[in-house]
Amino acid sequence: MQGNIDREKVISEFSKRDVRGNDEGLIPEYNVLLNQLPTEFWNQFNERISTKVNPEFKKEAERLLYNSAREYGYHTGWGIITSDEFKSVVGPMIKDEPEDILHGAYALFTAWGWAKTEIVELDPGKKMIVRAYDYYESDVVKYGKSPKMSTYMIAGISAAFMDLAYGGEYPKGFNKYDCKQTKGIECGDDFAEFVVTSKQEQNNW
Repeated sequence: MQGNIDREKVISEFSKRDVRGNDEGLIPEYNVLLNQLPTEFWNQFNERISTKVNPEFKKEAERLLYNSAREYGYHTGWGIITSDEFKSVVGPMIKDEPEDILHGAYALFTAWGWAKTEIVELDPGKKMIVRAYDYYESDVVKYGKSPKMSTYMIAGISAAFMDLAYGGEYPKGFNKYDCKQTKGIECGDDFAEFVVTSKQEQNNW
């Protein structure tokens, strides 16, 4: 399910672009400032916060990781989809808004190497199901199957992308959707799956 987007072309175009950090370690591209750190750093950071915290506060700790990814995805996502780079590659393919923009955003997400992701089901404004077949947060499986789903980045960003698509005018549309991870490679599944729904219909967390 890719809408009108030529997913392979988008991935190919953005994969060829050489994006480098400046002297301060920031990447001033796509209307935003990005940074580049080893995935091992983020995985260890996430695991320590979510496993070393007092069990009484475990849910709150995981929520903080998820919310960080959601805020990042919302503001960075807006910068990306309104950038000249995105418009030049994805723009000509867009026939149905905002659905095609969503498909284009996940193709770019894949091109950047964050996760091989795609939308497998989309009920506009109500529900979206995303699958990820390869992502850095699943690297923890090399230490053994995890007892918990821990793909906070993709979950948070997926909620943010739905906010951008259907939540209303930026930046007032934030926090209208929530995402629940239902499968994970880190838990032994073949892929990770994320279900995004309107917070008006249910609260997943």
